[in-house]
Amino acid sequence: MRYLALACAFLIGVFVPVLGQNNTPAVTQEAKAVTQEAKAATQEAKTTTQEAKPAAKADSPEQIWTDLMAGNERFVSGKPKARDFSALRKSLVGGQHPKVVVLACSDSRVPPELLFDKSLGDLFVVRSAGNIADAIGRGSIEYAIEHLGTNVLVVLGHEKCGAVTAACTRKKMASANLQAVMDQIDPAVTKASTYAKEDGLLDAAIRENVDQSAKDLLAHSEVLQHALKEGKLTIFEAVYKLESGEVERTGKLVLVDPAYKLDIGEIVRVN
Repeated sequence: MRYLALACAFLIGVFVPVLGQNNTPAVTQEAKAVTQEAKAATQEAKTTTQEAKPAAKADSPEQIWTDLMAGNERFVSGKPKARDFSALRKSLVGGQHPKVVVLACSDSRVPPELLFDKSLGDLFVVRSAGNIADAIGRGSIEYAIEHLGTNVLVVLGHEKCGAVTAACTRKKMASANLQAVMDQIDPAVTKASTYAKEDGLLDAAIRENVDQSAKDLLAHSEVLQHALKEGKLTIFEAVYKLESGEVERTGKLVLVDPAYKLDIGEIVRVN
């Protein structure tokens, strides 16, 4: 019996550790597989949850305009938003998605980013004397609408505009380039002169020039015509007041009947 007990002890001492060693990797591998399956299931659940969430609704043109006005109120009150430009700059390295295109005058007193209290990546700005656009300016605006997905265009004039003031004199300019600016503003001056008295001609011409500039954009751009007709573009007209700092909305261009082929005569300005 003594020898039998010793033999059993010997066998247990030899085989049990071996069995344990052989099974341990298998058990560990199986545990890892279960853990990986659990992780995969968790990830799938997260993905499903994300897909189930509705996409964020884009702001309407009127909501975007309201946001611009909120920024202008901050500008007027001298309380602009505090911004971390370093972090914001880095976040925009991969691309831009401005919500608004602004066609504004080159006047140094009228920087759209400041007037609307906006920052890097917020506005796509095109500026020229008299807030008018030639082919290059129109192409720039088309780029924002077509490729950046911008759906709001603001044509921004301002009080005491030097270009409109010069156009109101009806004098011939010293160079062909300056005369080209006058020629593009002249129709607005002609229209304003039909109802405005001399002391009110400049202000009337400034407003008419904003409207004329917006309509000129559409008249010479099939891209913008199509976007307006399809409801993918809203055009606001506005005038900046130099002394108060306020931006006044003077109108919005709409199609009288978008069911028909676009013609410049079908576009009207509404408040």
